[in-house]
Amino acid sequence: MKGSRSVRGRRTLLVVLVLAVIAVAGWLVIDGPLSLRKPQHRFTIGKATTYATGPVDPDGYVDYVTALNERLSEHIKPADNANVLLWQALGPHPEDGTMPPGYFHWLGMKRPPDRGEYWIPVSRFLDEHPKLAPSKRPINKAAPDPAYQQLDDAERRPWKVNEFRWMVAWLKANAKPLALTVQATRRSQYFNPLVPSSHGTQPAGLVAALLPNVQTCRGLATALACRAMLALGEGRPDDAWQDLLACHRLGRLVARGGTVIEFLVGVALEGIVGQADVTLLASGKLDAQQIVSHLHDLQSLPPFPALADKVDLGERFMALDTAMMVQRHGVAYLYGVGVGSPADSFLERIGQAFEQFELNQANWNDVLGRINQWYDRLVAAMRINDRATRDKQLAALAQELKDARLAHHGILVLLSHEQVGEWLSYTLLSLLTPALEKIQTSSDRVEQVQSNLYLAFALAAYRQEHGRYPESLSALAPKYLSRVPLDLFSGKALIYRPRADGYLLYSVGVNGKDEEGRGYEDMPPGDDLSVRIPLAGARGKK
Repeated sequence: MKGSRSVRGRRTLLVVLVLAVIAVAGWLVIDGPLSLRKPQHRFTIGKATTYATGPVDPDGYVDYVTALNERLSEHIKPADNANVLLWQALGPHPEDGTMPPGYFHWLGMKRPPDRGEYWIPVSRFLDEHPKLAPSKRPINKAAPDPAYQQLDDAERRPWKVNEFRWMVAWLKANAKPLALTVQATRRSQYFNPLVPSSHGTQPAGLVAALLPNVQTCRGLATALACRAMLALGEGRPDDAWQDLLACHRLGRLVARGGTVIEFLVGVALEGIVGQADVTLLASGKLDAQQIVSHLHDLQSLPPFPALADKVDLGERFMALDTAMMVQRHGVAYLYGVGVGSPADSFLERIGQAFEQFELNQANWNDVLGRINQWYDRLVAAMRINDRATRDKQLAALAQELKDARLAHHGILVLLSHEQVGEWLSYTLLSLLTPALEKIQTSSDRVEQVQSNLYLAFALAAYRQEHGRYPESLSALAPKYLSRVPLDLFSGKALIYRPRADGYLLYSVGVNGKDEEGRGYEDMPPGDDLSVRIPLAGARGKK
């Protein structure tokens, strides 16, 4: 018994000594659990590694925040920047967020004062005016809110003041911010700086940049669409069109931002206004001259930016910046920006210290080079014009990334220094690379919806001139359209079925199946992207 206790004692002492050595090794490179005492970068600045070669901070790290914003703001003056006016409409705290001081410095404007006639979201308006609420609002947030159901209805069909009195009051309360929004959409440029907010002692990076103003643009677009349908219901189609056109411009401006998120919000805004456009066409309140003029307005809109451009610059810089942060501050940096969970216990901090010790031995030129090569391949695949070939390559890249990460999934201390670098590269790429296949599909869908919309206006113009819809879409070119677009998803002609009182026009959608024009709102639901004149009845929630 005495001998066994002695053996156990020696084992305990050995474990304590090992833990102490690990802790000491970790604290040599970590000043506390989250930051380095003496940053020592282990990489070479260059196009193949850091991609951006400057500016460089005093510790020798690339300042990616400055490098990215310099590129995004190039040749854009505050007087031409729609975002400057949007902030005057939103006020300093959209979605209760507060931007870091450097954000407004990049915009070349002062931070909006705390008090002002700013945008009021629906939820806050109804909280402040409970007597105007359409009915008792649900306590359970998961339950449908009558106010939002009415908003959904009001943004896609003509309505009058007596139908939604609370909505009229809400639009009136937002008259000034909506006027600023429309004015902003007439500007030619858009620059939204990406400036991270620090949280206490936690280091900041591009991945921590806030976008509350971008998300709030959804509410602005909804309000404009609802106001347009009110104008249509009151017999003011010209006013309706100006609000709808502002929605289109707003979506394209926001999509110019540096991130994939901003691109997706732009796509969402285009989705909000699309059905309202068709409603205006179907109202019968536009003459031939107005229809042709509106078609010209749509065709004159700037195209949506290429999604590949977002990945090539903004998403690439975010990944490289995050890699620099991990090299500089350890894996704990990822916890602070919402990836994983913070380390609390002493043993977990020791584990992080040892992990940091191992990561510092990685070949960081190899880590950065591998990230750059990955983005080069992604961008090359996304720029392929043939949709089937492009999607096949994107799917193969996604599977390759998944397999590579799993191949290095194990106990970090058992990996070689080269393997540690590979593990880190693929882990960061897995965490930071967006689901590009799905996002690219969203881009394809909005492109097809736009084509359908152009055709709908051309069909309306043809009907005004000839008293009927054409037997074939080919009759629209070249007088109304330079060419008749094909179905992006099938590569064949769009399906067009004229009737005495209207028509059904549709694309087979992402799944490539002809579902008789049924979309996801129909019963049974389908995947087709359609325009139906006359309009179908209410088909469910959008």
